[in-house]
Amino acid sequence: MAAPTPLLKDELDIVIPTIRNLDFLEMWRPFFQPYHLIIVQDGDPSKTIKVPEGFDYELYNRNDINRILGPKASCISFKDSACRCFGYMVSKKKYIYTIDDDCFVATNPSGQKINALEQHIKNILCPSTPYFFNTLYEPFREGADFVRGYPFSLREGVPTAVSHGLWLNIPDYDAPTQLVKPLERNTRYVDAILTIPKGTLFPMCGMNLAFDRDLIGPAMYFGLMGDGQPIGRYDDMWAGWCCKVICDHLGLGIKTGLPYIYHSKASNPFVNLRKEYKGIFWQEDIIPFFQSLVLPNEATTVQKCYIVLAKQVKEKLSKVDPYFDKLADAMVTWIEAWDELNPAGASQANGKA
Repeated sequence: MAAPTPLLKDELDIVIPTIRNLDFLEMWRPFFQPYHLIIVQDGDPSKTIKVPEGFDYELYNRNDINRILGPKASCISFKDSACRCFGYMVSKKKYIYTIDDDCFVATNPSGQKINALEQHIKNILCPSTPYFFNTLYEPFREGADFVRGYPFSLREGVPTAVSHGLWLNIPDYDAPTQLVKPLERNTRYVDAILTIPKGTLFPMCGMNLAFDRDLIGPAMYFGLMGDGQPIGRYDDMWAGWCCKVICDHLGLGIKTGLPYIYHSKASNPFVNLRKEYKGIFWQEDIIPFFQSLVLPNEATTVQKCYIVLAKQVKEKLSKVDPYFDKLADAMVTWIEAWDELNPAGASQANGKA
């Protein structure tokens, strides 16, 4: 019997940022091999990254980024996994799945290997329900539904823009939490998918994440991090806050929960503390900024929303630190570069107001 065709085989790219050989792909071969990979090599571009045989991939290093974007390459981070967003920009597919190279295949409580990519695709192809919380969580899963009292007018849901997966083993903790709980491991497998309610922000982790590039791609900018920047490890957080306020404005949904991957390696908490130190303080201003942000009705596309957001960042957050002035400029540069590489995307990425 012929194997079933993998879901969205020709409509999805897998984006992987890395500084090392991608031996971890061997484990993912049964799930990833049918798909096209975009590998964004960080660090020294003269280093050769080895990719296991049989994968269909394109690889970009810093020289390629500079060549393709010219002066606009300044908006892509260096020596930080935030460089992955370059892969989102050059992709020509409707969907993106991004994963870190220290993420392995997890097993569910029955001992079966979890096809994380397949679950993300199911999440994204099902509507979200951001306007009214369903106490049985994801109503579109087998064996679940909308509960009594759920308004029928809201049961169609809205398009899902982002699927945010979780991690077994090493949890995604900040440095202070890592330092006080160095041996903590996540062994709890929670069999649930939730839509994050409208008006609620969340910490988005970029190591097991899928999204609809047409619906939200231009907002998936991972900021200015790493080399030459005063902050790191807030790249995915920044993208998550931007995406959430834009999804809320455009009537799109974000899900979190399944699928799990196995996060194999804890990063050094002392190095992390140095990267996060300023962010831990700045966050106390950044979060209220996003909570109070109102996008105008004229902002009908992701790009328009993002440009308004960049202006607001410049106006309101540059008093926190001059870094935000630079970040706001980079946000505008990112959108210009996105539209240059995706001329059709300028009309596609409009969501539903």
